[in-house]
Formats: sequence, structure tokens, C-alpha cells
Amino acid sequence: MDARTGLPVVGMVGGGQLARMTHQAAIALGQSLKVLATSPDDGAALVAPDTEIGQHTDLEALRRFAKGCEVVTFDHEHVPTEHIRTLAGEGIKLFPGADALVCAQDKQVLRERLTEMAAPSPRWTVVTSVEGLAEFAGGEPVIVKTARGGYDGKGVFVVTDPEMVRPMLEAGTRLIAEERVKLVRELSAVVARSPFGQVAAYPVVETVQRDGICVEVIAPAPGLAEDKALEAQQLAIRIAEELGVVGVMAVELFETAGGLLVNELAMRPHNSGHWTIEGARTSQFEQHLRAVLDYPMGDTSLTAPWVVMANVLGGPDGGISVDERIHHLFAEDPAVKIHLYGKKVRPGRKIGHVTALGSTLEETRARAARAAQWLEAGE
Repeated sequence: MDARTGLPVVGMVGGGQLARMTHQAAIALGQSLKVLATSPDDGAALVAPDTEIGQHTDLEALRRFAKGCEVVTFDHEHVPTEHIRTLAGEGIKLFPGADALVCAQDKQVLRERLTEMAAPSPRWTVVTSVEGLAEFAGGEPVIVKTARGGYDGKGVFVVTDPEMVRPMLEAGTRLIAEERVKLVRELSAVVARSPFGQVAAYPVVETVQRDGICVEVIAPAPGLAEDKALEAQQLAIRIAEELGVVGVMAVELFETAGGLLVNELAMRPHNSGHWTIEGARTSQFEQHLRAVLDYPMGDTSLTAPWVVMANVLGGPDGGISVDERIHHLFAEDPAVKIHLYGKKVRPGRKIGHVTALGSTLEETRARAARAAQWLEAGE
């Protein structure tokens, strides 16, 4: 408990943009967010005064960090599962716990658990040999994923020839394979769950991908039938309850002609929920804090008929400065909201996002896309 405020201290392992935006939500609640960052230049470390520098793979650093925290949570899934179990055994409260978080860390474990609970998923298998993959593929392209470590399209491969995986298998990389699903589109169902078991579900959104990276999120998902949206929300809530998730969880979904399929899970605030900062009555970041502290959940309803978030990616070097780009963008569209993460710009890297709210989908999408393009390229 923070002696200055009489309010609980939440520790967040990881100093990226998710911790940065969670810190912003904590300010309004009067809470102290303590951050474990790997560098003083991390996005959250630039703004959160109570930041410690240490490695999330270092058990002793995690122990030191957890002292004085009522609860510890995460802005990424890369803390070793065994460290989370050790800390929990020492009486430290961590949400989500290791048994839940491992499903977001390990794609093989995720598929096994989803199969056990009969959640709709693509056909899949563990890859142990080139011959086994060839039999599974049946001459068709398949999706091969590394069991651990992939994100934003990394660790995910379209395999047209099973021989492509031989070097990875020989290097000892654990792999799974999934059928290549014929998509209508990708959706995301973001929910939150408290230790008490209260749940809250946000409107289901459509996510638009380019080169394995989400570039746009539309809330609510256009043209999604009410019964299908309810099905997605109920599926996400069931997964959260059966896995014992505490905090925000995003269920990435494939919409196919035959129905919904679960792609992956993220047990933390998620890129597909960034629109909630301005677009929902309670942002996913505040909701995550409410959940891990066992506060009652907040209102998840939309603040406008349409909300569109566009990720801002690093563009080419040169051109006018970011400060000038912001100046001109605000002059053109005073209502657009900008969130920059304090990251060094690299081509293709997520450095921020913009959010537009509106009464028509076409206009709102166009404004968000224009704002992101202007910040990326200055033109």
C-alpha cells in the first residue's frame, strides 16, 4: 500500500507502451503503478516515476520488484513460467497466474487446452518430423508456428514445402502446424475478469492485418450479426473462466464461412483494445487495473457509433519533424486523438496509434487512415 495515498500499488513487469498507457489510467484512479523496465529509455520508463530497471528473466530482480506491490501483472508474456510459479509460491500475488499465462506463452499448450475445452479452433498438430508435417499438410500450404516467442507475425510461417521446417527441427525449435484457414476476416473479442469472477466484455472488433501486423481496428465489427457477436463474447468469457484468467484478455478470432475459430490469446491489454481509451466508457487499461485489484468492472459501451484505431508505423527517414506533423494534423482534424509511445522510429515498427470517432464508418476510417499516414510519412 502506498503510504502517501492509502491506495494499492500495482506492479507491471515490462516497460513498453502497454505499461505506459496503464500508467496513464492509474493516474486518474490515484494509484501508483510501479514498472519493471529493461532500459530507462523504455516507453513507460520515460513517464512513470516509480520505475525499476531489471530483466524480466531475472528471478531476483522480479523478487525485488514485487516488494511493496499488492499485485504484479504484465505488459508482455515473456516472463519465464517457472519464475511466476516460484514467486506465487512465495506468497506474491500475480495476475494472470502461471497456469493461465502459459497459454499465451506457449502455442502448443494453448492448442491443447482449447482442444480439451472443445473451443472452436483450426485443425492442428505438433510438428516432430518433416514426414509428419507432410502427412498433416496433404500437399496443401499450412501455417507453422514456433511454440514460444512469436509476435506481430514473427515466428509464423506459411509453409508450402515441408522441407522448409527441417533446419528449425534440427535446431531443436518446437513447432506446431495449423491448417491454412480460408478467412472472411479477423476479429477480436476483448474481455476482463476479476478474482471474484466478475466479467466484462467489449464490443467485438474487426482487425485488419498487413504483413502480419495489425494496422487498423474497427469498433464495432462492421456487419457482424448480433448473434455472432454474442457468440464471440461468450466464447471469450468461457475461455477466461476455464483458464482462470484475471485481468484483460484478448481472443483473436478467425471468422470463416463455417463459423468462428480461435487464433491466439493475449492475457494483458491488447492492440485490438487501444480504441477503448476514447471509444469506450472504460478503457481496457483502467479495466485491467480494476480487474487485478478486484474492483467492480467498468462500463464497456461505445462513446460513438463508430470508433477506428489505426496503428502508426515507423516510416522512412527524413521529411518534416514529428512535432511539425502533429501540428499540421491537429490543424486539419482537431478531433483525432494521437498516442505516441516514446519509441525510436524504425521502418515498420509500431510507434503509436491514432483514434477517430464518428457517426459514419467510411468517414471515420478515412480520418484514422489519413492521420496515421500523415504521422508516418509527413505527407
